[in-house]
Amino acid sequence: MLGNFSYCNPTKLYFGEKALKSLKLELGKYGDKVLLIYGGGSVKRNGIYDAIMDILTARHKKVAEIAGVMPNPTVAKLREGVAIAKKHNPDLILAVGGGSVCDYAKAVSVSVHTDDDPWEKYFIRFEEPDCPVVPVGCILTMAGTGSEMNAGSVITNEETHQKIGHVFAGESVMPKFSILNPEYTMTLPEYQMKAGIYDIFNHICEQYFSGTDDSTSDYISEGLMRSVIHSSRIAVKDPKNYEARSNIMWTATWALNTLVAKGKPGDWMVHMMGQAVGGFTNATHGMTLAAVSLPYYRYIMPYGLAKFVRFAKNVWDVCPDGKSDEEIATEGLQKMESWMKEIGVVLSIKKLGATEDMLPGIVQAVFHLKGGYKELDNDEILAILKESMK
Repeated sequence: MLGNFSYCNPTKLYFGEKALKSLKLELGKYGDKVLLIYGGGSVKRNGIYDAIMDILTARHKKVAEIAGVMPNPTVAKLREGVAIAKKHNPDLILAVGGGSVCDYAKAVSVSVHTDDDPWEKYFIRFEEPDCPVVPVGCILTMAGTGSEMNAGSVITNEETHQKIGHVFAGESVMPKFSILNPEYTMTLPEYQMKAGIYDIFNHICEQYFSGTDDSTSDYISEGLMRSVIHSSRIAVKDPKNYEARSNIMWTATWALNTLVAKGKPGDWMVHMMGQAVGGFTNATHGMTLAAVSLPYYRYIMPYGLAKFVRFAKNVWDVCPDGKSDEEIATEGLQKMESWMKEIGVVLSIKKLGATEDMLPGIVQAVFHLKGGYKELDNDEILAILKESMK
């Protein structure tokens, strides 16, 4: 394992059916003012909101709310939330929902005590907070993003079709605590569950398909991928299977809490292309990743052939006997495609609303990163997107 790195993750996790009881303990560490953030209202329909409010009320908290956070949180919604937060001046921001709500809460947390516009400061200039950051706690209702244990935040500008993620450098932006009850994820529509499953898998792939050294991170990643594959097959047939859903939820956290990133340059071009597609279509994040993944990986496979051979053998159990490296690697991606069809993710950006006339704009919206096996130019990105339209 090569490279130099440090590792610290200060987020405290509470996991299991009784995890919400730990909220009482955590609330005692903060002041009286809580800003409660949630999405489109499902938390009220399924009883999670009432359970949380009962705890907040019993602790005599003064609660302000931001409701209606959308799956791809917008700049307008961020500015609206910052205004509410500035007025309430919370001691704790409590995010209840999936990764989008957690992402949004972190964006609000770094913006309460600055006079700068949050979009310009954090998502255009990519500055770090130079002001106090309001502590964030997460109560997770969807597994996928890993946002409950990292410092990332993704915001969409609907006017410019930019969907931009900022992984903040400071540990202060990471949630102070996160509560993970797998039963809460069972209230999701199956489409969102499936999108989350692929988001988890691709987070691991983005880190795995980089570097050429013998890295402990890769061995961990292979185990995590095998776990996702196994549990997802159970969950799509039996969405109420607690064991499968709990394994998916736990894997999601470890896929993107920075652990397997250590010693790895990281690729992340699937995310860059997927987010660009999402900026134009407002499609579900995990599905945009699924739709561009196979064309991208087939294109870069010759440049990182050894890793794709390892992926085929160690993750997909491809038998190498009598086969060339190219045949082994190709079979691995074929098995990956079969699994993606089995669990029901979208494999075409056209089905997500992308049109041919959008493609030049999508290409221009893609951030170019250099950590993978092939640095792409715009012509190559366009070719991959055209392949993703099929």
